[in-house]
Amino acid sequence: MYDIVIIGAGPAGGSAALFAAKAGKKTLLIDNDKGMTKRAWLENHYGILEITGPELIEIGKKQAAKFGAELLDAQVTNVTKANEGFTVETEENGSFEAKHVILATGAVVELAKHIGVNIKDGTEPRIKNVVDVDAQGKTNLAGIWAAGTCAGVSVHTIITAGDGAKVAINVISELNGERYVDHDVLKTT
Repeated sequence: MYDIVIIGAGPAGGSAALFAAKAGKKTLLIDNDKGMTKRAWLENHYGILEITGPELIEIGKKQAAKFGAELLDAQVTNVTKANEGFTVETEENGSFEAKHVILATGAVVELAKHIGVNIKDGTEPRIKNVVDVDAQGKTNLAGIWAAGTCAGVSVHTIITAGDGAKVAINVISELNGERYVDHDVLKTT
């Protein structure tokens, strides 16, 4: 069983996977390779002069994998409540068990609607609906969280990446039973 399954490997999902895996949580990142960041050119992402969206996503996946996140290219078709968490079903690769699920599906909320997560009107241009979350990223279904554009934050990659990190930290904190902080310091030589 995974501690956290993240659906969507754009900036929100990739960042969530990085934080979850670095915290030692058994993490699975599932992506269908259809996100809007795949078409982006970025010159407004702090710390990066310029980068393509596909390059940003690949770097994020490599960072998450470096700390042990498993990556899977697949289409998630359903998420159902199971005894100790959830069953995440994919079209191509069967199903996976998870204690918590983070939806990071970008501008797409059909899966969230399908599994019974509350939806509300979006506020960003061209984003009609978003997942209804609280300040921590929790949905109306305990153990199902949402981050990034699908959770109503700005479509800008720097903002969705930060939101993914925030939600992951909140999930990690819940799993640990205490507030989690990930703050590295420079190593002295």
